[in-house]
Amino acid sequence: MKKISALLFALVLTACASAPHIAAPNLIQAPTPIVGNSGKYMSPYTEDGTVAAWVEKGRNASTGASIGGFLGAQAGQKVAENIPFIGGILGQAVGESAGRAIALKMVGGEEFIRANSDISFNSVNDLAVYMYAKNSTHKDFAEALKLTQEIYPELKTAYYQAIINASAGK
Repeated sequence: MKKISALLFALVLTACASAPHIAAPNLIQAPTPIVGNSGKYMSPYTEDGTVAAWVEKGRNASTGASIGGFLGAQAGQKVAENIPFIGGILGQAVGESAGRAIALKMVGGEEFIRANSDISFNSVNDLAVYMYAKNSTHKDFAEALKLTQEIYPELKTAYYQAIINASAGK
């Protein structure tokens, strides 16, 4: 029994030691944004730290994107009946595309986003780290992040890793 307890304790310590470290937002060096909207990725926050007008307009966009994702998953499921592995991937891609299109429409389109953004980034990783370092304590952060991830689906997968890398000083 003691051997099992010691082994479990060692496994827990190993798991804790190997978990990625995420620094507090104020300890991460935020990337310098592009002033204006010439970058590829628009910030959901303005230079003064308030949510951009497109975020305000898109409060319901994540519902639409979820519907798009559901419809895409349904289409993918139909394809998957005939092509097992590829169908699931196709369904996910269709769902993300439909979700993005719906989210864009709900916030007024890409032109509205650009017209109402005063900072932007050329890298999704820079956007992720900047949002975490500068805006994560904002009361609407979770909602702004979710909406931004619907507009830029690649932010969904890049966000966490970008924060880990920034925490490690990479």
